[in-house]
Amino acid sequence: MSSGVLQSLIRCLGYLSVFLFIGMFLRAKVPVFRNLLLPASVIGGFILLLLGPQVLGEHAILKVSEEYLTTWAALPGVLIVPIFASVPLGSGMNEPPKEKGAFRKNLPKILVSCGLFSANGGFQMLLGFGFTLIAMAIMPSLNLYRTFGFELSQGYSGGHGTAAGLGSILEGYGLDYWQTSMGVATTFATIGLVGGMLLGIFFINRASRKGETKILDKPAVIPMNLAQGFDTDVKKQAVMGRETTVSSSIETITVHLGIMLGVSALAYYLLGLAKAYQVPGLTSIPVWFYALLLMYIVNFALKKLKLDWLIDKKVKSRISGAMSDFAIIAAISSMSVKAVMAYAGPIAILAVIGFVTTYFFCFPMYRLCFGKKDFPFERAIMSWGVNTGVMINGMMLLKICDPDYDSPVLEDFSMGFALMSIISIFTSPIMYSLLATGSTLANFGWCCLTTVAYAVMALIGRAMLKKADPGNFEA
Repeated sequence: MSSGVLQSLIRCLGYLSVFLFIGMFLRAKVPVFRNLLLPASVIGGFILLLLGPQVLGEHAILKVSEEYLTTWAALPGVLIVPIFASVPLGSGMNEPPKEKGAFRKNLPKILVSCGLFSANGGFQMLLGFGFTLIAMAIMPSLNLYRTFGFELSQGYSGGHGTAAGLGSILEGYGLDYWQTSMGVATTFATIGLVGGMLLGIFFINRASRKGETKILDKPAVIPMNLAQGFDTDVKKQAVMGRETTVSSSIETITVHLGIMLGVSALAYYLLGLAKAYQVPGLTSIPVWFYALLLMYIVNFALKKLKLDWLIDKKVKSRISGAMSDFAIIAAISSMSVKAVMAYAGPIAILAVIGFVTTYFFCFPMYRLCFGKKDFPFERAIMSWGVNTGVMINGMMLLKICDPDYDSPVLEDFSMGFALMSIISIFTSPIMYSLLATGSTLANFGWCCLTTVAYAVMALIGRAMLKKADPGNFEA
């Protein structure tokens, strides 16, 4: 690799950085962006897209070279590997000891939280593949590709980061429509984020008028520092994390970044070995999943070697967050608009149906499973935010009706999300193998199986809760 290639990469990243700052400025100054909590990467990415050649062609206001667009399109697929690899790092480290029997005590709520959230995401996949099966049968002129519809769950329940990574996964499988699929997923992520916030705020206002919110009589206002995206008062600014090393030896950020990149490199090496020796089942697993599994091993080893003092989860999160910012803005700005617009009709139909079914899995189902007293609305609005956006959206919607997080909602949801992550270690290889080579019907069948399994998990948790407190479930 010549120095010219690296210089070109830096120029590409520098170009994106300018629009990240523009997005940050607009988030702070434009009320609609503040109210929707749109990330700077999404705002900047769409400005770059709308003013660039992907939309305006030869009349583009921003003259972006084909080299830049190619680099931006490839960037999310590269960055998604260390982003996913970072997830287990720091897990179970430097945390206060759990109350004895706490897991068993909270098991019913964990099962319901995990089951409902995961069944919601699974049903979004089910909708996508089901739509494609029907369309292939009655409207073959739509020319939907085999995995069309999978993007609904990746955008709604995964968010822009997951949507950006989808292209890398499909490209790794040699599917020539990977860039179109990434654009479709990014479109769903944007629809989900914007629509989810608008509808979520509407649901909160409606619930407060009906007396369904347990903590507030009327909705609170999101603090300005959260809305605008920064706090100008230095004394109130959050601390980034602990300095676990002395900089004269090695920087703390270098340690965390080095572990993330080292594991990512090893993941590429293992996938290369699997492909070289044609190991059955292992060649179709995406490289980021190898990185995820390897990091679980590294994290376990660090704890056993009593090196947990070396890791700070806040520092790790800031590094992976920075990578996500660049991955998202690169994915949006390089979106193949013409290819995505060819599926505008199916996208619109699925987006609407996705909101309707997500509403059902959140509000009626949370009332059914948690009863009338155990914060059913607050739990539902948290799940709604995450199932139509990302975790921060769910937390912000929850904060509107539970300003100080006094309810157990956030903790229970987090434990349920952790259980889902553990289960996905075993289910994801099957799902991605089917995504790589399986028919649309096979993918639909797998989604049916997992969705039903998660729904049963939620109902088991409900039965345990009802047994412990029958009065909570009386009409």
